[in-house]
Amino acid sequence: MGTHPGLSLAMSQIPELKTWYDQGNALFKLGRFEGAVARFDKILAQHPEYYEAWAQRGCALYEMGAHEEAIASFDKALKIKPKYGLAWHGKGIAMAKLGHYEESITSFHKALKFKPEDAKIWYNQGHSYACLYRYKEAIASFDKAIEFKPDNYRAWYSRAVSLASLRRYDDALTSLDAAIAIKRSCYYAWNYRGLVLTKLDRHNEAIVSFDQSLQCKSDNPNAWYGKACSYALRQDIELAVKNLHRAIVLSPNLYRVMAQTDINFDSIRNSEQFQDLMRRR
Repeated sequence: MGTHPGLSLAMSQIPELKTWYDQGNALFKLGRFEGAVARFDKILAQHPEYYEAWAQRGCALYEMGAHEEAIASFDKALKIKPKYGLAWHGKGIAMAKLGHYEESITSFHKALKFKPEDAKIWYNQGHSYACLYRYKEAIASFDKAIEFKPDNYRAWYSRAVSLASLRRYDDALTSLDAAIAIKRSCYYAWNYRGLVLTKLDRHNEAIVSFDQSLQCKSDNPNAWYGKACSYALRQDIELAVKNLHRAIVLSPNLYRVMAQTDINFDSIRNSEQFQDLMRRR
């Protein structure tokens, strides 16, 4: 979410309103969202037609976690100015946060009519499509986000996840390599790269990728678990159990339960070391 750089001519001619608006935006940038809402409320109490204040109020409410209130605020802005891209975008993000992905996509479509080269809108639309398992449409949206902002490593990463969901593992790997080239320290991209390499039965490379992820973030149970899977598929019981233990130490409930049914551990499941780890509490 972001602040709107513009200010209506009428508001700029009323110094008091402009002061409150500027203060609201400044508080927003400082993360003081309740204070920002209070400033925008002051403006709207006197001049309820100022759509910029309604939209900025919506952005602040979103950041506070008040997503339904944020949507109501964006709707107020859109009732006054239906072609306001920022408000459509904000409404879409809030709708997605509430899990209303179809409605969020409708809002993003509207936003893109007025801001067709906004990489953030394309990215957020892609995320909503992915949440609906509509991966081809998600990839198309991420492609547009990358077209307008080629160094957006998150878009490259999200594109890879959607490609992998379609079992296009080689394409996913290329996309992950692009993400990592932009941000070498992106631990979750290294981690996902390891998972994709595991799917391709390239276990040695997968382990190297998980190790890179751990160099970026050592308390990263996903990477320890991924390494454990790779070693188990290589039937290296000792290293599989050792790495699985590290994952369980960091997140005991999740990874112990996962390992009990994960087919990646089938080849070592009956070993004494694996059974012993599963029994530990």
